[in-house]
Amino acid sequence: MLASANILVGGVFHAAVLFLVAAGLQIVFGVQKIVNLACGSFYALGAYFGISALAWAAALKVPAIAFIPILIGSGLLLAIVLGPSVERLLRLIYDRDEHFQILLTFALVLIFEDAIRLIWGAVPLQTINVYFAFGELRIASDLAIPNYNLIVIAAAALISVAFGWMLKRTRFGRIVRATAENKQMSEALCVDVSKVYMAVFTLGVALGTVGGALVVPAGAASIDMGVELIVDAFAVVIIGGLGSMPGALIGALIVGFVRSAAIWLYPEFELLAIYVIVITVLIVRPQGLLARTA
Repeated sequence: MLASANILVGGVFHAAVLFLVAAGLQIVFGVQKIVNLACGSFYALGAYFGISALAWAAALKVPAIAFIPILIGSGLLLAIVLGPSVERLLRLIYDRDEHFQILLTFALVLIFEDAIRLIWGAVPLQTINVYFAFGELRIASDLAIPNYNLIVIAAAALISVAFGWMLKRTRFGRIVRATAENKQMSEALCVDVSKVYMAVFTLGVALGTVGGALVVPAGAASIDMGVELIVDAFAVVIIGGLGSMPGALIGALIVGFVRSAAIWLYPEFELLAIYVIVITVLIVRPQGLLARTA
């Protein structure tokens, strides 16, 4: 029972954060048709920026109850700064071949890695006592679940619901969906597509930076965490289907549970298990589990 409960909670926790990043990757591709390899770098930058924000909060003796809003706020602030500037750079390749998109976004990964090394150093950083500041939920004498995991799962769920509501129920969401379906028709209806692209890309960046900020108290921030996240994020997209938000959710849950189970049962099988699932999906249903067929 102990192993099953930890696999369940650990899988949902990892899936919640992974879904935020994958959702950002999906919306950018759906609207702007760019495969954004830099999503992992935004995740890593969010983690480092979150650590700096928590250090600032600790110096001011801010109560622990404010840590979650501070982490989310730090991710949003970073996205507002990074999103528009990076999107302006990507305008150079909107109408170019996919190879240019991959090369430029991968170049951004390398640039952001060097920026992290320059600002925060090469040594992994970790928050002090933040993870355990929220206590734990004891279910049985031998089973306790950290409350921070439950809080992050709830926060990610609320962000995801708000994200879906925004896309389906607001005027901006309708404009985004119309632009994704037919850019030329949106321009003919006097929609400023350049502003839509900037807003969508910034939103995608925000999902990544907030995900990185939320996950860092449960682990450590390291320079290579962005590259590791890229592997997981693209596994989610391949499993669920490129451009499908429900697919991103299903893919994130699958990857989260597989990773959690492998860590508990056989750690050496962790990455191999994900690759086996990805290969199986590519053979059986190349477009992904929930993607629309072309």
